[in-house]
Amino acid sequence: MSVSRRSLLLGGMAGFAGSSFMLRQVFAAEQAPRNIEKNPKFVSTPFTLGVASGDPEADGFVIWTRLAPTPLEEAGGMVLKPMWVNWEVSEDEHMSRIVARGQALAHPELAHSVHVEVAGLKAARPYWYRFRVADYQSALGRAQTLPAAGASVERARFAVAGCQHYEEGHYTAWRAIAQEPVDFVYHYGDYIYEGADSGPGYRKMNGQPFKVLRRHMGPECYSLDEYRRRYAQYKTDPDLQAAHAATSWFVSFDDHEVDNNWAGDTDQDGTPEEVFLFRRAVAMQAYYEHMPLRRRSLPNGSHMQIYRTARYGDLLNVFVLDTRQYRSDQVYGDKDGPQGRDVWAADRSMTGQTQEQWLFNGLAQSDTRWNLLAHQVMMLNLAHRKSASSPLLYSMDQWSGYLYSRKRLLEFVQAHCPGNVVNVTGDAHRHFAGDLLVNPDDKQPASVEFLATSITSGSDGVGDDDAFSRSVRHENPWLKATTDKRGYVLCDVGRDQWRGDLKIVDQVMQPNGVTSAYASFVTERGHPGLQKA
Repeated sequence: MSVSRRSLLLGGMAGFAGSSFMLRQVFAAEQAPRNIEKNPKFVSTPFTLGVASGDPEADGFVIWTRLAPTPLEEAGGMVLKPMWVNWEVSEDEHMSRIVARGQALAHPELAHSVHVEVAGLKAARPYWYRFRVADYQSALGRAQTLPAAGASVERARFAVAGCQHYEEGHYTAWRAIAQEPVDFVYHYGDYIYEGADSGPGYRKMNGQPFKVLRRHMGPECYSLDEYRRRYAQYKTDPDLQAAHAATSWFVSFDDHEVDNNWAGDTDQDGTPEEVFLFRRAVAMQAYYEHMPLRRRSLPNGSHMQIYRTARYGDLLNVFVLDTRQYRSDQVYGDKDGPQGRDVWAADRSMTGQTQEQWLFNGLAQSDTRWNLLAHQVMMLNLAHRKSASSPLLYSMDQWSGYLYSRKRLLEFVQAHCPGNVVNVTGDAHRHFAGDLLVNPDDKQPASVEFLATSITSGSDGVGDDDAFSRSVRHENPWLKATTDKRGYVLCDVGRDQWRGDLKIVDQVMQPNGVTSAYASFVTERGHPGLQKA
């Protein structure tokens, strides 16, 4: 099957008549722009940032690349003109059975990134893809379509990962994920860290002197150019490129794609809202430019549509949430502390009313064996103490700082889809696995949670016998496991049982760390609660 450029462009616009003027102007024009570069030339391969695929559906997926022959230089070393990029999709890795091909425009307004929404493919099978421009060819990528909505599916496997601070370790876990036989990857956020170069000296980490493995280029990110360079620096990593090329991803942002612990229209520095939204807008644009996202997620000013659903046959409905853009500001100065009345305030929300209703409607109508809630921050109401005599402390940035929203969601799950909802989250730089109770003294969990530790953030970590680990295990009987090591969560979903493996890497400050399973748990459909596997 050959898909024309016209059919792809027009088909991709269907259903989005209310999208922004910029979206229509960038993607609806069939003819080449007046200023197109007809004979592009490059000093070296423009495919230095690799390839990626994402947002898979039963008949297709997005394939992505960005042209940048010198990725850390101004404009990635590109001439500031649009140019055509050729793409191909094949049924085999030798690219001998081409089933779709076409051309896509790489616009300088979007950092010469390319997002092709390939459609009309067969369900539940792998495909391979590549790009060409001038005399250069990209690396080969592998994508995978989802099973058809009504198909009976016995099994799905996927990895959960995020928090990949460039300065704090090798991306060994991404190389391990690239070698896992998974159907897709969920990236929960913190793809980049926006902070300035840490410099050549030492700083404290885990109470010990720490010197960064590799340094950020440039200051803290505020401008579009600075965010673009930071993404380019991260994407030059070969292990990250390998994981992107291995299978299709669902991506979501958390805080560091913009600014640490931002919430809705506010940042942590007290910047006026109308000023912060300028920063949020350029951060959202840079995020879109570097992720394999569909055009429906193209930012409109400072807003980006990132919550969405996907269906994996009759086995799994995936709900990707957004717990940053619509949340209320954190209370108590965003410091860990006791849970005062403000965390229960009904006018404070983690998801916003519109997204919450979208989620409730989706869960109520779901007819799959399982439902996956893929979001960014911990849902466990996790308490810890700094000392035996100190008060119980909770994070105000996690769901524990938004107890009204948390209770509404868990009560809805308990009433409408008991025993078939699993949460995967991140951000905490540790593995956590536990049962989700509506109230602390409940006998029956409403759901379960696997929180994936970081890829590198926190560096090598301290294991599971530090003071914090001991405290949270003592104070939270519903917590099944935690450890401060790097890695990812591997989920293996069957029709009646869901297994989660907490994978860890023994070290990330040295290359070639060894990956192993720290702990494994299962939950049975209809009987929420984690048991050791």
